[in-house]
Amino acid sequence: MVIPVYDKNPVRRTPVVTYALIGLCTVVFLLGPLSGFNAGYGTGDKLRCAQAVYFAHWGVIPSELFHGQLPMDRLELPAGCAAPHAYAKSPLLSVLTAMFLHGSWLHLIGNMLFLYVFGDNVENRMGRLRFALFYLVAGCLATYGFALANPESTQSLVGASGAISGALGAYLYLYPKARVTSLFPFLFFIPLRFPAWMVLGFWFVLQWLAAQTGGNGPGVAYLAHVVGFAFGFLCAWVCYRPRRKLSVVVGSTQGDIQP
Repeated sequence: MVIPVYDKNPVRRTPVVTYALIGLCTVVFLLGPLSGFNAGYGTGDKLRCAQAVYFAHWGVIPSELFHGQLPMDRLELPAGCAAPHAYAKSPLLSVLTAMFLHGSWLHLIGNMLFLYVFGDNVENRMGRLRFALFYLVAGCLATYGFALANPESTQSLVGASGAISGALGAYLYLYPKARVTSLFPFLFFIPLRFPAWMVLGFWFVLQWLAAQTGGNGPGVAYLAHVVGFAFGFLCAWVCYRPRRKLSVVVGSTQGDIQP
């Protein structure tokens, strides 16, 4: 419903972490079964089964976070797919690996576009190392937020949406008045420029409404977006909100500190 394409908010230095995340997600997708470039996964039904097993192996399955790895015969696979050979999986580590997987070209491009438009400014404000840690923590919390609401789900959860939502929340607090050029499909994709508080506020409301109306089944994990966004906004508010300065009155015999 909202497609950002450009923000008029220059950065001071090259956003290395943002570009690295975009590159890593892209490479992982190209090497995986959904890109169509890796012939080793086969075609037709074989490819369809390979995709499901790939996501079950490297993606997050909410029930595994609380009950341990599922037996192979309990994995949710498409009809006609045989249970795969046993593989080693760490459910806790899958929270990280799932951030670099995407379910389709559209899923990948959409996420990377949001990260490209908003991630660079947040990285410039936080610094490279802090932004990298912030991104990973936002993604983990978003995943666990979704898993806590769906603790028995055996469906794979993949994508960088939760982590990127954290960057959107931080951007909203740090640059609420930045002008963002966006395309709105319901307005025939006409490019319009609005302040960030309006674009991201509208986006968040859509995610919240979708999460409230049962949007956490197969498809998009809207609740993960809501959790990631809320964390990003609160984190930026705690770390970057204006603070009152204290000054010492020169010549005071008591050494009083006055605001």
